[in-house]
Amino acid sequence: MDYIIPSYVMKIIEKLEKAGYEAFLVGGSLRDIVLNKEPSDYDLTTNAKPDEMIQIFHDYTTILTGKKFGTVTVVTKKGHIEITTYRIEDEYVEGRRPSKVYFTNDLKEDLSRRDFTMNAMAYNEKIGLVDPFNGRKDLSNKLIKTVGNPGERFEEDHLRILRAVRFASQLNFTIETKTYNACKNLSQSLEKISAERIRDELFKILLSRKPSYGIGLMKELSILDIILPELVSTIGFDQKNPHHNKDIYNHTLCVIDNTHPILEVRLAALFHDIGKPHTFSIDEEGIGHFYGHEKLGRKITKKILNRLHCSNELIKNTSNLVNEHMTHHSDMKTKGLKRLICRVGEDNIFNLLDLQKADKTCSKPNRNIEFLYEREKQVQNILESKEAYEKKQLDISGYDIINLGFKEGQIIGRILDDLMERVLDNPELNEKAKLIDMVKSLYWKDMHQN
Repeated sequence: MDYIIPSYVMKIIEKLEKAGYEAFLVGGSLRDIVLNKEPSDYDLTTNAKPDEMIQIFHDYTTILTGKKFGTVTVVTKKGHIEITTYRIEDEYVEGRRPSKVYFTNDLKEDLSRRDFTMNAMAYNEKIGLVDPFNGRKDLSNKLIKTVGNPGERFEEDHLRILRAVRFASQLNFTIETKTYNACKNLSQSLEKISAERIRDELFKILLSRKPSYGIGLMKELSILDIILPELVSTIGFDQKNPHHNKDIYNHTLCVIDNTHPILEVRLAALFHDIGKPHTFSIDEEGIGHFYGHEKLGRKITKKILNRLHCSNELIKNTSNLVNEHMTHHSDMKTKGLKRLICRVGEDNIFNLLDLQKADKTCSKPNRNIEFLYEREKQVQNILESKEAYEKKQLDISGYDIINLGFKEGQIIGRILDDLMERVLDNPELNEKAKLIDMVKSLYWKDMHQN
């Protein structure tokens, strides 16, 4: 069976072949092509050594990505192509990287060191598909299966355990039985993996089409206990509340699946009720309550994302969404909505509404969330009409007030706060002349007292 390789990638392959070397498409790019998907990038393998590749591609910009590992990146107008020399690897150190790499002239030796059968195929138009480990068959059967002994593969690089879950989640595949059992038996090994590597795989799981499948696999394989122990207490936790027909964990999975694939939203969906088990109380009628769970959830979210070495911006946006997810009152007035926009920011307000819609949808069957769609329209109108919702949007500044004769100090802040309150109620007041008139009429006496 022939597979279509883009012409700019074929040009790189042909250039290597004309120089007397072999060259094949490999890895995720080939896997995607076999699955009739368009790859996001293209990886090649060759028996040319890094110095030889640099000579062959002297008329291109090349980046020596890793000479020790035999990788050179060739820069083309249509994208970067990563080319790696056939290699075999010595014993792995600390379950994450080989102690030494040896170059080889044998393509099959190179393929034998790879993680999963679906990633251990190679293809070019002259030879066709090289598939010594039946990767195409496993793709057809929707199976994630290691190359060779799964225990050995996972001992080499412990992160492959989580990668198996990630691929299963992204592709909606099943993990082959022996591979699954090895994942479960060795899941504790993930404790040795850096937070950054764990984070990157977790985020890919969360951004897959149905993240609940990946999270569910993590639970089955005892991976949640290792990387997200804070979630474990939500499993099977009966909310004892008429507004919820699921335990906290299954409610959480539903919310994740019903949000858009935006990282902040998916993370907030994962953590939005993480504070509930610690704030649970039952009233006299036997109904469960979780007062303040969103505030505690915000703290726990920050702790987790800091542990995963996330950016400050991601931590801020995600924790704000968790903190504000309960602000879904159907009778919220325009003024309250503007305050909400101010607290979460223009860039995050629609993410919050997305989270709230999913939260309501997953609480109880046939829950009416029409008011949240109406709220989206209200927010859109506020933003499009440029109505002020925070002090910096006022058509007057502290300097303007000082120029009227007021002294610097707390009085300036109090005046701006009061003006903001008035403008929130009456957007038409946000004109400099009107605001100056209000300052004069309302605070002239204060000016003279100060």
